[in-house]
Amino acid sequence: MPSRSDERVITPRLLRDWALPNPAGDKTSRGTVLVVGGARCTPGAVLLAGVAAMRAGAGRLQLAVAEESAVPLSISVPEAKVVGLTPDGIPSDEVLELAAEADVIALGPGLDDVDRTIRLMKAVLGVAGAHAALVLDAYALGALSKDPGLLSRPRAVLTPNLVEAGHLLGREPDDDLASAAHELAARHDAVVSLYGHIAAPDGSCWREESGDAGLGTSGSGDVRAGIVAGLLARGAEPAQAACWAAFAHAVSGQRLAPRYGRIGFLARELVDEVAHTIASV
Repeated sequence: MPSRSDERVITPRLLRDWALPNPAGDKTSRGTVLVVGGARCTPGAVLLAGVAAMRAGAGRLQLAVAEESAVPLSISVPEAKVVGLTPDGIPSDEVLELAAEADVIALGPGLDDVDRTIRLMKAVLGVAGAHAALVLDAYALGALSKDPGLLSRPRAVLTPNLVEAGHLLGREPDDDLASAAHELAARHDAVVSLYGHIAAPDGSCWREESGDAGLGTSGSGDVRAGIVAGLLARGAEPAQAACWAAFAHAVSGQRLAPRYGRIGFLARELVDEVAHTIASV
């Protein structure tokens, strides 16, 4: 099983040699991202993920959140189409129509009930197009740990934190996060991005070394998942999107540190650095 010594370090040079697609034309050429999440008390997670996706280059953004949050969120993110989930969390026909047409679906930010999330994922993924890429984060990973059959498509990226990785593994991850990421990638046939360690199902693995303590803040994981979704929308392959996103997430934090200190910045401030960080590579 690959270990830390087998990982390629993600550097600007590696990324320049692995250049992102640069679609020409109108917004449709950069793909449509649908973010599904946002329980009643946590709609901000969807906001963070959605705006991060656009900062990473997605052309169109659609958000599905708890019904009572839809109108305020549409005002906060005027660039997005925002639709509501039904009171029990099940997607409406309108949400399912969006899911059927989306190029990328990011599931999980801001959800807070595993059983509802399982029902939601079954409905959304049941209508998703064969071409659609998938990003699973937060409670969507808890749902996957209970029902591994939820994930049955080849273009998927999982973005667990340590707690979520433990649920997926069925045990606490040890200090060798490279091996943990590889185990999950092989088990779910998906790219896994775990605290700077990225693993692909074919055994390829990378490590991002720029991250610091400030990234461990509320909403930071939602931003990272959104960056992955935006990069997938503009045409990146899953491993490429995960590696570029890990770098953009970490270096955006570095850029904020001179103003706020190592641990003083907010996740929403990370979002505003993403586009410049990607362009600077």
